[in-house]
Amino acid sequence: MKPRDIKKIIPAVKVNMGGFIVDQPLPAMDTDMIDPFLLIHHADPYYSAGQYEGELGIGPHPHRGFSPVTFVFQGEVHHRDSLGNSSIVAVGGTQWMNSGRGIVHSERPSKKLATEGGTMEIIQFWVNAPAKYKMEAPSYFALSRGQTPVKLLSDGKSRIFVVSGRFEDTDGPINPYSPLLILRIDLRKGAEVFIPIPEEFNVLIYQLDGRLSFGSETVLSRRLTWFEQNGDGIMLRAEENTRAIFLSGKPIGEKVTSHGPFVMNTTTEIMQAFDDYQKGRMGILMEEFS
Repeated sequence: MKPRDIKKIIPAVKVNMGGFIVDQPLPAMDTDMIDPFLLIHHADPYYSAGQYEGELGIGPHPHRGFSPVTFVFQGEVHHRDSLGNSSIVAVGGTQWMNSGRGIVHSERPSKKLATEGGTMEIIQFWVNAPAKYKMEAPSYFALSRGQTPVKLLSDGKSRIFVVSGRFEDTDGPINPYSPLLILRIDLRKGAEVFIPIPEEFNVLIYQLDGRLSFGSETVLSRRLTWFEQNGDGIMLRAEENTRAIFLSGKPIGEKVTSHGPFVMNTTTEIMQAFDDYQKGRMGILMEEFS
């Protein structure tokens, strides 16, 4: 059992996404992506009561060529898309969308959250798709907390939720386009765990709060820790109660060309994506609010 060393610690920075403020650790100033992971956004807006859900959150927009994934930590997120899906995911749930050749979707607080008020805390990360899958039919999967397999650690309180890949004897329900291990981590102070990882995988841990130590290094909240490929797993210890996400995957190793909501392999493919969206070939989302 050889723990990996830390390669880089990346603090999140505030980014304005059209009036929606997020903490962004990836991409960073000197790190465009960590293959196959393209982007991580952490948002926790507070909505006062008595609002109209159609004026909150992120309205209809397109994607092509990757998988946007949303973890819900507080509140409820209402996903709608051009495939006809309308899904509300609450605390502990996951929304996994393979955008494929094109989909239009929106992500808003639920009507209940907009009416009653409260915080909607989410993390969205983007996972690149190999070129051979970029033009597959789009798909959407919603996992509730109860549908997500969980491993209880030896302290009886700390938990690791397995979304995709295999941790110890537990398999996550999401089957991705490339090999991944995606975990949601909830550790109580003093908890320790070793997470085995294939040698070729890239590994990232982003902390929503708390403090984690990796050997002699302690990392604070709202930071991304990127590890070297020099060991067979990650050893982590919670110095405080800590929520974190664990993203690991085999690098795809292909050229990436991205612009806005599209992630492809060439500039020509990006231009085609914009043309297809403008001509309605990715579908149309007409939101309905009761």
